[in-house]
Amino acid sequence: MVKRTGPTDINLRRLIRYLRKKSNEEGVKIWKDVAWRLERPRRQRAEVNVSKINRYTKEGDTVLVPGSVLGAGKLEHKVTVAAWKFSEVAKKKIVEAGGEVLTIEELLERNPKGSGVIIME
Repeated sequence: MVKRTGPTDINLRRLIRYLRKKSNEEGVKIWKDVAWRLERPRRQRAEVNVSKINRYTKEGDTVLVPGSVLGAGKLEHKVTVAAWKFSEVAKKKIVEAGGEVLTIEELLERNPKGSGVIIME
């Protein structure tokens, strides 16, 4: 049987530990769920295009992507997007639409209870 090692990126491991710790401190399960999703193998992690964010959100929503945000498509309204990674094109499109680009840690500090956050895969 093969031993599961989890992510090798030290920053990702640190983020996963931090999410679990905050989940226990705040008594909120959303951060534990995000940690579990980030712990998956890279090929199974979420890759979300800007067009999908545009399609399934409305003005002012907060979206969390436990993976990468890619730049295909266009964004027509303001949203706050937090993710593990962003392509340069995706960052540019989100900011041009009046939205905001955050890391998962920044979102966690702003909204420790995780209320109103949409997890998108």
